[in-house]
Amino acid sequence: MTPEERKANSEKILTQKGIDFQEELEPIKSADQVKLRSFDEICRRAVAALLSTQAAIELNDNNPEGMEKFKRLMVYFGVENDLNSYETRVMENKASEQDLVAVVWEYECCWALFWALGLLDDITDAAEICDCKTAINFVSQCESMEDFKSQCSLRSADEILDMADLYFRYDWACDHHAYIDSDWNIGGLDKDIVYERRLAIEWTMSSTDDWFKMSLDT
Repeated sequence: MTPEERKANSEKILTQKGIDFQEELEPIKSADQVKLRSFDEICRRAVAALLSTQAAIELNDNNPEGMEKFKRLMVYFGVENDLNSYETRVMENKASEQDLVAVVWEYECCWALFWALGLLDDITDAAEICDCKTAINFVSQCESMEDFKSQCSLRSADEILDMADLYFRYDWACDHHAYIDSDWNIGGLDKDIVYERRLAIEWTMSSTDDWFKMSLDT
């Protein structure tokens, strides 16, 4: 699709879901302006984030032994050096309450990455939190990183841009509803879910390694 066709397709989905939008919002970039991260890098980020969310839950439940289990799993999958700043503080047991909450929310980032890796068919519904059990199973049922990678197939830049455009418009609608016009219809979208998934989708096309250091403009 051209950026204009992608925008029109997103607006069609928004209309179907009863979500208000402004036609004046610009299209996003085209495929020839995008350099996707490597298949290996996206796989490693998905596994590292998934294990980090579980470690954060254990720490939040005051279970350091449970957290140590996931630290060992990170070494087992070889992703102990693929952590972002918040995840690093979790694994070093130096996380604040805010850090823990931020990392637990990464379940939704993982969900978007699992979609980008072809493990999920569709993530256009952003009204309900992801199926955490299914997300865990994508990794826990694998015997190694290579086993995980063998089940994945990275989507094309065009497919990822399609979803990026839609989530850009989701995010804009949620912000408009939250901060400008509470009557703006967002069709049941959950603002936090939208943000986390958009963060991961944009990260696959970003040169910023730590997605907590990315800025998402709406």
